[in-house]
Amino acid sequence: MKVGMNLLLWTAAVTEEHFGLMDDIKGWGFDGVELPMFAPDCSDWKAIAAKLGDTGLESTAVVVMPADASLISEDALIRQRGIDHLKDSVDACVAVGASAMAGPIFHPVGALVGRGPTEDEIQRCIDSLKVVAEHAKAANVIVALEPLNRFETFVCNSQAQARRISDAVGNSHFGHMYDTFHANIEEKDLTEAVKTGGDKILHVHISANDRATPGEDHVDYETTMRALKGIGYDGWLTIEAFGSRLPELAGATCIWRKMAPSEEHVAKNGCQFVRDLWSRV
Repeated sequence: MKVGMNLLLWTAAVTEEHFGLMDDIKGWGFDGVELPMFAPDCSDWKAIAAKLGDTGLESTAVVVMPADASLISEDALIRQRGIDHLKDSVDACVAVGASAMAGPIFHPVGALVGRGPTEDEIQRCIDSLKVVAEHAKAANVIVALEPLNRFETFVCNSQAQARRISDAVGNSHFGHMYDTFHANIEEKDLTEAVKTGGDKILHVHISANDRATPGEDHVDYETTMRALKGIGYDGWLTIEAFGSRLPELAGATCIWRKMAPSEEHVAKNGCQFVRDLWSRV
């Protein structure tokens, strides 16, 4: 098990300005960072890779679908833009040394249509992800699709839905992730949800119900971690938190008030909580 820290708490695009933060994160006890990768060319990945190497941090990446792309669209050009975006993101992961990329890699976040997904949409998503997964396998990068809660997407909300897609893609380098924030909203039984995800859960986000400090909220982390140990999960437990530092992210994640004393408080206390609980359960 490794504990990571998602840098979205501080930035949507890492630059040299954040290199000192990486030193801090290493000092706070983390094994790695999760790099925002909203555009494959949003950062100098080679420079970041060098800094990570010097600091002794590993990395993963969080990826989203741009507004003009979607893997579920009837329009082949829109689907191709999505495929190209994800393949370019895989290549960026190679450049920075990130072992995995995770996120809602099927449709733009927040683009709701007033209904659930159709069978044709899901099939188009699966067919597109098969192409991406082959590219990722050749690059030795793990891809983990993220189910989001119903208020952020209509395409994939639960472990059962994510498992269906992961199984259908059928690639050793493709699976999905489990996020405690979204599961807290969507899943009826956390243990059963983790069991349903099973060996296709390739990445985990530890995220508080208020998007602030894990352990200072009401999410049932103990049940989740017992279940993860029960399926033999031993990958990343990456803290994903959001604050008001970045207006564009605060608006996207609906953070309207100060939820924690500081970003440092979220990271340091969250890391200690995750490590203590994982060792105890």
